[in-house]
Parts: sequence; C-alpha cells; structure tokens
Amino acid sequence: MPIIEAALLDALKTVVDPNTGADLVSTKALKNLRIDGSDVAFDVELGYPAQSQIPALRRALIDAARGVAGVGNVSANLYVNIVAHAVQRGVQLLPGVKNIIAVASGKGGVGKSTTAVNLALALAAEGASVGILDADIYGPSQPTMLGIAAAKPDSRDGKTMEPLENHGVQVMSIGFLIEPDNPMIWRGPMVTQALEQLLRQTNWRDLDYLIVDMPPGTGDIALTLSQRVPVTGAVIVTTPQDIALLDAKKGLKMFEKVGVPILGIVENMAVHICSNCGHAEPIFGEGGGRRMAEQYGVEYLGALPLAMSIRLNADSGRPSVVADPEGEAAAIYRTVARRVAVGIAARSKDFSAKFPTITVSKST
Repeated sequence: MPIIEAALLDALKTVVDPNTGADLVSTKALKNLRIDGSDVAFDVELGYPAQSQIPALRRALIDAARGVAGVGNVSANLYVNIVAHAVQRGVQLLPGVKNIIAVASGKGGVGKSTTAVNLALALAAEGASVGILDADIYGPSQPTMLGIAAAKPDSRDGKTMEPLENHGVQVMSIGFLIEPDNPMIWRGPMVTQALEQLLRQTNWRDLDYLIVDMPPGTGDIALTLSQRVPVTGAVIVTTPQDIALLDAKKGLKMFEKVGVPILGIVENMAVHICSNCGHAEPIFGEGGGRRMAEQYGVEYLGALPLAMSIRLNADSGRPSVVADPEGEAAAIYRTVARRVAVGIAARSKDFSAKFPTITVSKST
C-alpha cells in the first residue's frame, strides 16, 4: 500500500515542539521529506539549542510516522542551525558573533550577574557556542563566578586579545586586566571606550550567543552600550520588590527607546525556602516580575528562588548549572535559556552578510 504524503504530514503535525507550542510542519522546521516504498526519512531544523530535548522529540516524530499505514523504517535527522538575527538599525554585527544578548537590571543587587553566567552556561549545556562579556567595569564579577579570576588573557598579535575559557564558555572581563583590589576610578567616556575595546578587540571564536553582563542602572554607560553594541535582544532581571521593579521598568524602557527587543523578564529571589524546615516565604514580595511582564507585553521567562546554594555555587566559581546540573535551580536556568533562544529564533534574520559589496570605480 503506497504511503500518502498528506497522511504522513498530518501525523507529523501531531507532534508539538515543547518550546514553541507549535508543530514542526506548520513552522517549516520539517525539511526534505523522502518516501521510498515503505521507508520514510526527513530532517528537522531547530533554530535554537535544545540538546537535552532532541532525543525525546526525535522519538515522538518517529512514533508518529510509524502510526501511518504502510510506513516501515523511519529515519529522523534533527539538527540545530543558529543564525544571526537583526539588531538595531545602523549597528553592524560583530565578527565571530551571531547574536548578542544583554542581561540588564535597573539597579544593582538583584542577581543580574548570577543570572547572566547561568544563562550562558545553560545555553552552552544545550549545545550552543557561547561567550560572556563582563561589561560591569566598576564591579567585574564574572572572573570569580567562572573560577578564572587569577588568569590573564593572551595576545597573539599585540593588538587583540584571546578570550579565556572555562566550563565551555568564552569569557572577557576588565577583571582579567587589573588587580582585584584596584578600584576603577574612571569617568563615563573612559569606561565606554574600555568596554568597546573589550568587545571589539577580543577574538571571539564563532559564537552563537554572546551574553553581555550589563552594568546596573540606565546611566550614560548602559545607554551608550545599548546604542553602539549590536544587541539582538535584552533580558531584564528584577526581584519582586516594588523598588526593584521601578528601576527594572526604566531599564526596559531604555532598551525600547534604542530599538532593542525585550526577550523577557527573569524574576530573581522570588521566594525564600528555609534550608532547615522547608518553609517558603516571599521575602521581597510576590508576583511583581510577572505583573511587570504582563504590563509591558513581554515574556515572563521564569522565577528563581532565593537559595543559599545559588550564591555559594557562584562564589566558588562553579555556578549552579555546572555545580548541580540536575538540581532545581539548574533546571530553571535551562528553561529560561531555551525560552530566550526560542525568542531570538522567532525574530527577523540578519541578511547583511548576503548583501553584495558595491565598489565605485572611474570609467575611462
């Protein structure tokens, strides 16, 4: 009995991508469907890293195809293809970097840097090539959080720097270039120039995502970075506390004004769970981040608990995603990372690399 392609596609439509909520046929992720007698083969292209979910998704697709009358062997090839997506108008993409994600907050002390490093590690754990730029010149923390505070970057040509690497993530920070106890007594223009040098004079190696751990607030430094750095999208980190939300809203509006899409809001320290008795208490308020997401029509990416383990892991140079990959916090960070990556994949692609080079020459 010949296999009817329409019946096969209808069967495959029943499999829903758990990250997008849509089937893979309608979204055109299903490609190269081949039918040879009773043998069926097809490819599925995902625009975001999902290494941990691919086996289950492949099995679901194969089972759906085998449910069609006449189908024998089924071959499903699932692969990830992360491409560059559009950034602010007039800002060129960075060589060696496909997408830049700014992780920002309106104020300090809300766990922005901890969120940034775990987001980077979660994307890497899902199979992406990831880097992190510590843009907090006055308080660089990524060298400590990634366990490489004592390292120094190399320069092969005397003009550019090689990023350091740990836990599978490329890293650059002003913290690698100064003594730990030396304060950065610099004015805004000097800080902005230093950040641009760290960003553009680092030999990033074929990154799918570069996470920029932004300085807190919405001052001159953050605004200049938002205007000059080719940012694909921004993640806003806040606590549920009303005062934190007031500042987080300012950060969100800053990105909107410079044309940077908001990928979503992460609510940090959402609830404290006592390590002795297990009692849960929303010390900083409850649901503030979710209400903010609803108010501005952006995605609520997830909530992290106020847990001692998250702090201890970051201080030890092994953030939660690598210190306890099967733990609750790591699972939440991975979910947040997939939602961020899915949000980027759904946005317009950048085609500037395909534009022809135009040269003007004198006619003789």
